[in-house]
Amino acid sequence: MESPSKLSQPWRLWTLDFLSELTKAIVALFIIVDPFGNIPIFIGLTESVPETQRKKIYNTAVLVGTILLLVFAFTGQEILNLFGLSIYSFEVAGGILLLIISIRILISGTRETAPESPETIGAVPIAIPLLVGPGAITTTIFSLQTNTPIFGVATATLLTILAVLVVLLLTWVTLRYIDGVYKILGKTGSLIIARVMALLIAAIAVQYILTGVTHFLA
Repeated sequence: MESPSKLSQPWRLWTLDFLSELTKAIVALFIIVDPFGNIPIFIGLTESVPETQRKKIYNTAVLVGTILLLVFAFTGQEILNLFGLSIYSFEVAGGILLLIISIRILISGTRETAPESPETIGAVPIAIPLLVGPGAITTTIFSLQTNTPIFGVATATLLTILAVLVVLLLTWVTLRYIDGVYKILGKTGSLIIARVMALLIAAIAVQYILTGVTHFLA
């Protein structure tokens, strides 16, 4: 009769494989979402918003981002197929949206043309396309599809959900402590960052559009 340690060996190997793939999924998605790299952009988009409102914006952004990533992970390919779309359509659409926002900031110093609720700003453009852009959507779908043959549908689904929740939790923590950056910069510094970041947003927008169009032409 085999010892309990030998019987538990396959379970240990499976657990190590699961944790390894989960770590890979978290790292890949975190790099794509890039909350740290986007901090200057978030400051540029919300510099004219009161501190209490900013917290609502970031809470909404993380909640919307989590829901969108999970929805696209499990039904994204079917949704795209239903409407005859590709992921590159999102790149072009997201690029156009970001380009319009960046032009508004450069011209008027703010992205708003009319009073907007924190929920609106948090959903667009912070949640999508900045946090949940084409890259994050593709990475999440790929994680589920790649791990399904290895672990089965149920375990691959659990792995994908955990990866999304961990990454968005880290993003939420990052955004919660962004107010310290505002205090360091002050009002003038925030305004300068807003204008400078508008140029970066415009560059990101153009890159989105060029990438999408290039794939369509190819």
